[in-house]
Amino acid sequence: MSNAPEIRRGHDDPGPDNPGRRRMLMGSAGAMAAVSVLGFIPLARADEPKSLPDYAAWKERSALIVHSTNTMETVRGAIGSGVVTPSDRLFVRNNLPAPSDEVTANADAWEVRIEGVKNPKTLTVGELKQMGVATVASVLQCSGNGRAFFPHGAGGTQWSVGAAGCLLWTGVPLKDVVEALGGPAEGAQYITSTGGEALPDGLEPKTVVVERSVPVKALETALLAWEMNDESLPVTHGGPLRMVVPGYYGVNNVKYVKSIALTETQTDAKIQASGYRIRDVGVKGAPDQPSMWEMNVKSWVTAPLETGRKGRNMIYGVAFGGTVALDKVEVSVDGGRNWKNARFLGPDLGPFAWRPFVLAADLEPGEHRIVSRATDAEGNTQPEQRTDNERGYGHNGWKDHGVTVAVS
Repeated sequence: MSNAPEIRRGHDDPGPDNPGRRRMLMGSAGAMAAVSVLGFIPLARADEPKSLPDYAAWKERSALIVHSTNTMETVRGAIGSGVVTPSDRLFVRNNLPAPSDEVTANADAWEVRIEGVKNPKTLTVGELKQMGVATVASVLQCSGNGRAFFPHGAGGTQWSVGAAGCLLWTGVPLKDVVEALGGPAEGAQYITSTGGEALPDGLEPKTVVVERSVPVKALETALLAWEMNDESLPVTHGGPLRMVVPGYYGVNNVKYVKSIALTETQTDAKIQASGYRIRDVGVKGAPDQPSMWEMNVKSWVTAPLETGRKGRNMIYGVAFGGTVALDKVEVSVDGGRNWKNARFLGPDLGPFAWRPFVLAADLEPGEHRIVSRATDAEGNTQPEQRTDNERGYGHNGWKDHGVTVAVS
C-alpha cells in the first residue's frame, strides 16, 4: 500500500448537459517578492496584533487567524454547523498578492483565453454568462490544511483545520464552453489554467506564475465561476473569474483566471512541476511525484473544543469525501477505543460538499479525547495516522485532528 495520501482518479460525474438553462449540479521584485509569493510576509512584529489586509478587510476579524498578508485561517470554533460557509469567515490563501479591486469594477469585461480547442477564442465574462450557468456546492481546501500537526516542522503556513470551507459556486460549466468552441483538440490530456496576478519583477515568470494542470476528466465538473455564495466573486477569492474544480485541492482552483488550455502535457511552471507534490521528508519536488489533485476523505470536530458539562453533550463537526459522497461519520469520546455513528445535519448538497454532523454523547467528569473519522461511499476511511511528507500535504489522519475536552 502506498505511503502517499490517496489521490483518486476516475470518479466522473457528468451531470445534465444543457447550456441554455440554469441548473443545479449537486454532484458536482527581489527577495521580498519571492517571500510574498510564498505568503509569509508578516503583517506586524510578533508582539503586535495582526489586522486584516485591505483586500480582506470586509471579513469577520474574530473568526480568522491572520498568519500573513496572504494567509488567513478560519478559527475552528467559527466553522459552525452549517453546510455553506459564510463568505466573511472563509479562509484566505494567495500564492501571489491579489490584484486591486479595479478588476471587479467591470467584471463582465474580464477576458479569458481558451486554447486547445478546435476554435480558440478570447471570451469576456459577459459572453460566458450567455453560454450556460450552473451552481455547485464544493469544499475549498488548501493542500496544507492540517500542516500544523506534522512533527518535522513542514515549511509553509501552519494551518490547523481552518484552511477549508464549503461554498456555492455559480458560473458556466467549462464543458459547455469547450463544446461551443468545437470541442477539445486532439491529444488533450490536461486542463491547464493560468492566473492573472501581476508577476514580481526580477523573477523568471515560470517560477512564480500560478498555473496548474489537472486531468482532462475534470472537464465533466469544472466550472468558470463568477459568483460565490450567490454574490459576485470578490477579489479576495479570485474575482472576477475563477476556475473551480470540485473535489480538488484549492491550488487547482485558479484565481483571476486569464487562460485555459487543453494540453497534452502538464505545465512546466514551478507550482506544478515541483510544487504541490507528495514526497518524503527531505526530498525535493519533481514531476514524477503525486500531484495534489483530488482530495481525500476527511473530518474533524468543531464543538465542543475545550470544556463540556457532565451529562448530555452535543458534539459537532464537518466531513467530506473529496470527489466521492460520504457514507458515514463515526465519533469517539475516548480517543478512538470506542466509536458511535454520528448523524448528518442539513441538506445533502452532493458529493463535493461537506456534511455537518452531530452526536449526542453522555460524558462523565474528566478529560475526554474526542475524535471523528469519515468513510466515503467507496469504503475509503480516514486513517488513524498522518502520512509524513516534506510539505505537510493531504493530512487526513483522525488522531491528530481530535480535541481534548475537560468535563466538569
